[in-house]
Amino acid sequence: MILCEIQPRVPPAGPRASVPCSCPLSQLWLHTLCAQPSAPTPSAVLARASLPGLHKEEWAVPPCIKGGIRLLGGMEKRPAGGGGQVVTGPDPMAALRKARRQEQLVSKRLLREDSAAEEGGQDRPDVVPDPLSEDEVLELLRGVQRGSEDRKRSLGRLRWALQNEETQQKFVRLDGSIRTLTGLFTSSLADLQLEAARCLHELSHSSVPTVAEACLPVTSYLLTYLSGQSLEFTELCLYTLGNLVVESEAVRKQLLPQGIIPVLASCIQSPHEAVLEGVGYVLSQLLQAKEAPTEIIPLVLDSVLPQHMLQLVCSGLKAGMGVAVEFAWCLHYIICRHKDNVVLLALGAMPALTSLLLDLASEIPQDAPEGLELCFLQQHPFLVQECLWLLNNLTADDPFFCSALLSLDLLPALLQLLTCSQMATVLALTVLCNIAEKGPFQCQRLLCQPLLPRLLPLLALPDPEAVGQCLELLHLLFLHCPEAAADFTRHGGHQALEQHQSTPELQERAQALLDMVRQPPGAPSACQATLPVFS
Repeated sequence: MILCEIQPRVPPAGPRASVPCSCPLSQLWLHTLCAQPSAPTPSAVLARASLPGLHKEEWAVPPCIKGGIRLLGGMEKRPAGGGGQVVTGPDPMAALRKARRQEQLVSKRLLREDSAAEEGGQDRPDVVPDPLSEDEVLELLRGVQRGSEDRKRSLGRLRWALQNEETQQKFVRLDGSIRTLTGLFTSSLADLQLEAARCLHELSHSSVPTVAEACLPVTSYLLTYLSGQSLEFTELCLYTLGNLVVESEAVRKQLLPQGIIPVLASCIQSPHEAVLEGVGYVLSQLLQAKEAPTEIIPLVLDSVLPQHMLQLVCSGLKAGMGVAVEFAWCLHYIICRHKDNVVLLALGAMPALTSLLLDLASEIPQDAPEGLELCFLQQHPFLVQECLWLLNNLTADDPFFCSALLSLDLLPALLQLLTCSQMATVLALTVLCNIAEKGPFQCQRLLCQPLLPRLLPLLALPDPEAVGQCLELLHLLFLHCPEAAADFTRHGGHQALEQHQSTPELQERAQALLDMVRQPPGAPSACQATLPVFS
C-alpha cells in the first residue's frame, strides 16, 4: 500500500538528506517545551519596538519579537501574547512561506493499492486517468448497481476513474451515487465493502469541497467500522475521515455529536502501528480546525487521549517514530491553541518532554561539538532556529536560566551562531539581549567574551531586523557598562553606527548610541575591570 501526502509538514529550510529520525521530534519539542507565553520582558531602554518576550511560533513565518506566537502548521497566526507592536523585517520569502503554509493546511493523505491501475485496465499506477463523460460515469454507476458477479470489478474500475477530480464531481452529482456506495460500504460482503471503502477514500481526497460534503451520509458508518476486525479496512476509514475533516466544517460539525472523540480514544489503545498513525492523523486534522479551541480541544482534554498521546510520543525512539511524530503534532496544536494546559501538566508533560529531548540529544554522534549539541547540527539549520527559540523563551523573563547559560559556559557556542543564518542571527541576538537586560553583572560576563568584535560585522548586514537587534544589544551593554562604549569605539564601532544615521527605522537608535560612544570613557574596558571577579 502506498501512502501519499500532499506537502508534508517538514522544516522549510535545510537539507533532508541523512536527517536522523529524531529530528522531527526534536524540532517539535523545542517548540512545545516553551509553548505557554508569559508576560514579555519589560521595556527599559531606548525608544525601540520592545525587548524580546516569550513566544509561541507559527511555522514558516518570520519570528515576531515581543510575544509573537508561532503555531507549527497551525490554522491561524495568533495575536501577540504580550501586547505591544510586533516588529518584523522585510522578508523576500514571505510569499513562498505563505503559500507553503496554505498548502500544509489542506494536507490530505491517500492510501492507494497498485492494483487500482490494473482494475482500471492500466499498466502504470502513477498515471491519473482522463476525465470520463457523464454518460461513461453513469454507465460505471449502473455497473456497480447491478447485482452481478462482476460488481467487484465494476467497483475497481470506478475507483480508478475517481482518481480524476472532474470524474469525481460528475459522480457525486448523479442521483443515488453516494447512496449506492454507502449501501455497498455497509454490506456483509467483505470484498465489496473494501472496494466501496476505497472509492469513498478517493472521493475524500478531492480538493473540491462539494465532493467532500457529498460524503456526509457515510461519516457515521466510518466511525462505526473503526472497531472492525480488518486492519486495512480500519486504516482506510481513518484516513478517509481525516481527509474529510480537513476539507469541510460541515463534516466536523456532524462528527463531533456522532462521537468521534470517544471513538478515537478507543482506537488509540490499538496495538497496531498503522491504526495509531491513522488516529494521530485524524486527531491532528481536527485540532487544526478554526473551532478547535472552543469545541474540540476541551473534548480531547476531557478524554483519555492526552495520557496515551504522551506515552506514544515518549516511546517513539523505541518503535513507531511515525506514530510519535503524529501525536507530537497533536500535543503541539493543543498547547499552542489552548490557554489552560493544566491537564497536560498534571500528566507530567514537562518532565516527559524534557526527558525525551535529552534522549534525542543523546542520539547525536559523539564527535559533535560540545555545548548546545542540537544547535550545532549545521546540516540541519532548522534545529539551530528551534534551539534558539527555546533558549529565547527560557531566558526572556527568567534570571535563573540566564545564569544557567552563563555558568554552563555556553556563550562561546551562542556567539558562533551569530553567523549561522539570517534567522539564527536575529534569534541569537535576542537571547543575548535577554541576558544583557538582567543587569551589569550579566553584561560584564558578556563583555569578557569577544562580543564587540563579533557585533561589528552584523551592523553591516542588509537585514534591518538583525541590525536593529544588534543596536538593542549594544544599548543594553552601554547602559549597564558605560566603559564598553570606549572598547566599541576602539574597534571602529563609531563608523559602523554612522552608516545607519540615514536609515529611517534605525537612525534614532543609531544616533542614541553615537551620543553614548562620544562620551569620555573614564574607565578601563569592561573585561579588564571585571577579570578579578571571575578569577
